[in-house]
Amino acid sequence: MATSDVVDSSIPLVDVHRHLDGNIRPELIWSLANKYHLALPADSLDSLKSALIIQDQTPNLLSFLDKLNCGVSVLADAKACYDVAYDNVMSANKEGITVAELRFSPRFMSQTFCLSMHEVTEAVVSGVEDANRDHGSEHRLIGIMSRTFGTDACFEELAALLSYKQHLVAIDLAGDEKQFPGHLFVEHFRQVKESGLGVTVHAGEADGAQSVWDAIKLLGAQRIGHGVAIAEDESLMDYVGEHNIAIETCLTSNYQTATWLNYRSHPIRKFLNAGLNVSLNTDDPAISGITIHDEYQKARDLVGLSIQQTKQLQLNGVSQLFATKKPTE
Repeated sequence: MATSDVVDSSIPLVDVHRHLDGNIRPELIWSLANKYHLALPADSLDSLKSALIIQDQTPNLLSFLDKLNCGVSVLADAKACYDVAYDNVMSANKEGITVAELRFSPRFMSQTFCLSMHEVTEAVVSGVEDANRDHGSEHRLIGIMSRTFGTDACFEELAALLSYKQHLVAIDLAGDEKQFPGHLFVEHFRQVKESGLGVTVHAGEADGAQSVWDAIKLLGAQRIGHGVAIAEDESLMDYVGEHNIAIETCLTSNYQTATWLNYRSHPIRKFLNAGLNVSLNTDDPAISGITIHDEYQKARDLVGLSIQQTKQLQLNGVSQLFATKKPTE
């Protein structure tokens, strides 16, 4: 089990912003490509790792997201989706994560081979639940609507996800934040609220503070994915604090996507100092080449947070879990 001297072992370690379809390990991609006789942009596992794992910064978020396409390109059938889900649970367990809320987009996972989104959702649910049963873990699922594919596609994706709502804890909106702003998805989230699932929205990552306002006011977001733009608007900072809107921060991802240009000035410190409910998470660990422990090390060594502050991040993460049952210490 991976460990670090920053993580407090007396507190449950959670990861509430972790993309299942952004955490397809190169080894699994290589194995699935061989199984289904699929071409890859590499002639060896080592060269595949070099091509997929980001070493520094990409020009922008969309360039970063392009790296994820290789992983979903080998999802040739439902069994491949099941294997990815099962492997995600194993990866979280290996890192010593008590609870990971693994989020996935059935539309994104189905795109290469035009799989049924219902079939993909069922496979992911089964993979996570079987792995939890086999290994005594309690990781959970968040369904994603991929706004990049448009509003109609998101209605279809939502329908597939809500068919399995008893196996999910929340619905997320992710993808191209600038081209598909929050006001286009009001009806989608009306349906989410009626379902009783929690609401988290990627906002304030590739766009500004207004995107966060819209996520909260129009879509009913209880948690904001990334949300670095919150730091630009003091009135938004105040509102987020007063209404306990949670912020899911991902340090390495924010640096690699050029959402924030350096670690030292990342607003996670500002959020903590203001008493906001901010947690620390991995986002797409296989592409970023990190574990949750790496994130905590960077929070201390590169951002300069104190041990008291990293402990607060852990506590905040536990408080942010959508499921009503909290992990035991």
